Amino acid sequence: MRVVIAEDSVLLREGLTRLLTDRGHEVVAGVGDGEALVASVRELAAADALPDVVVADVRMPPTHTDEGVRAAVRLRRRHPGLGVLVLSQYVEEQYATELIAGSSRGVGYLLKDRVADVSEFVEAVARVARGGTALDPEVVAQLLGRSRRQEVLAGLTPREREVLGLMAEGRTNSAIAAQLVVSHGAVEKHVGNIFMKLGLTRSDADHRRVLAVLTYLNS
Repeated sequence: MRVVIAEDSVLLREGLTRLLTDRGHEVVAGVGDGEALVASVRELAAADALPDVVVADVRMPPTHTDEGVRAAVRLRRRHPGLGVLVLSQYVEEQYATELIAGSSRGVGYLLKDRVADVSEFVEAVARVARGGTALDPEVVAQLLGRSRRQEVLAGLTPREREVLGLMAEGRTNSAIAAQLVVSHGAVEKHVGNIFMKLGLTRSDADHRRVLAVLTYLNS
């Protein structure tokens, strides 16, 4: 996959670049602020070389508040097919919600501590590049605390909520089965019940798994 990295820490940016290139991926640009990120992707798009995914820090110069995620949201509006994975030191619910609400595919929000787990991080980048989701469990936990009070999820059983929470982290049915120590068939049954209770009927035009996660996170 082709990756753009936006991170103001030169050491971390170079580390991420080395980590990805060592595994056969191409880092086509590395920048240190939000405006440079937008400009870099714009130039690549103009050359018909749009990257598969952007990895961006939430907080970057000049104010170190929300430049990174603002740039990510702008890029998603211009290029809906562009995967965006943002990194943050802490769980910042407002930014996570804004990014996730902007699109139903190819988004991720991870805490920087996750970068220490190399295989998990690279898999998350690849998942987002393919149009999937990669949400840190801590992000999911905070958003779940808000969602529990909402009627839209009131019909789910505790186990179905647990399955939906793992779906929100971007896990496959097989990974959920391993995590909960249940059969693959049991997970499929839970997922089917979740779709039914959330009113998500089968449709070629919609990705029910993503819609279920968005319902869960944005309710």
